[in-house]
Amino acid sequence: MTTRRNALAEDTGDTPAYDTVALVLQGGGALGSYQAGVYQGLHEAGIRPNWISGISIGSINAAIIAGSPEDERVDRLRGFWESICRPAGFASVPWGESLAGLFEGIPYGFGSPAMNGQLSAMQALFAGQPGFFKPRVPPPYMVHGHGAASTSFYDTTPLAATLRKFVDFDLLNSGAVRASFGVVNVRTGNFAYFDSLHDTLGPEHIMASGALPPGFPSVEIDGEHYWDGGVVSNTPLAQVLTTDTMRDTLAFQVDLWPARGGLPTSLEEVAERQKDIQYSSRTRLVTDQLRRVLKLRHGLQRLLQRLPEAERNAPDLADIRKLSHTPATNIINLIYESKHLERYSKDYEFGTEAMREHWESGLADIRHTLQKPGILARPTQDSCFVTHDIHRNGSKHS
Repeated sequence: MTTRRNALAEDTGDTPAYDTVALVLQGGGALGSYQAGVYQGLHEAGIRPNWISGISIGSINAAIIAGSPEDERVDRLRGFWESICRPAGFASVPWGESLAGLFEGIPYGFGSPAMNGQLSAMQALFAGQPGFFKPRVPPPYMVHGHGAASTSFYDTTPLAATLRKFVDFDLLNSGAVRASFGVVNVRTGNFAYFDSLHDTLGPEHIMASGALPPGFPSVEIDGEHYWDGGVVSNTPLAQVLTTDTMRDTLAFQVDLWPARGGLPTSLEEVAERQKDIQYSSRTRLVTDQLRRVLKLRHGLQRLLQRLPEAERNAPDLADIRKLSHTPATNIINLIYESKHLERYSKDYEFGTEAMREHWESGLADIRHTLQKPGILARPTQDSCFVTHDIHRNGSKHS
């Protein structure tokens, strides 16, 4: 694969060079517009990822970015999100604004963000989303032995046409930007990636990464059936950090599910908190494991340096010398913080209002993050690995 030189390929003043500039995108349904806002901020700052790894809605965003000409990426992301989302509540009818004004100032009244969110979720459940998915008629529990019609509540064929509209698949497969989409094999239960480095990607590979059961059907590719990778792990960071461990890497990871949160006080809050924990996934496990591996590599490097030069460069230690290489790794983890009016249904509230708010939140968060002194700095030889966990209410550095 030909790797395109990116905005961080060479030192430019305060911006250090990295071999790999990665964008890592979690799954999270309607919350994915937050990731689009983050990308807009990176694009404005001149940061061009050369590897994008995604799961579920993260794969759709990844495919649009990697499969668009550089100057069209933000516009195509915007076009996709505006096309699949729809106004909710009173905003969806001609007389809605006047009627909504009667309830202005009431947090949970008609026309409020909370009520519009609930109506958006109901619309998605009962009517689907344009250009994305539609309910099956008859429903699957009335049909037996008919494949997708019997095993999923929604038909996702509209998404294929939408992807062809917003993704240039020739460009996606050109190698200009590497793209990886996480899936799980339904038959074996094994987690896997479709990767532009060795696969010719089409709409079906993206749709497989977002085929979350039982809502969406599995997708058949080369005789195997695949579900959403989030069934196993919702964070595709490991693909970037462990596939090629020899390259200095700056990774922007955009999480849509916060691992930390308050103690639930109702059954609805329990359901929401459970979903947050479940889909926040294995980010900390992946980073902790990599930190230990790099520490061992660094120790091996120091041990080799104590050997006489002739022994250190002996042919039979070639593999040891390779293993001792310690790349610099900087992970900037932006974590979406739920609004206090959001609920269990936040990932399928596809209202235009919420989508635009999520987008602006992502844009504001990455702009604020990139202003932090040293946020892009290359780790020192002694530390070699650094992570920044960025929350809207503060930053944790480790």
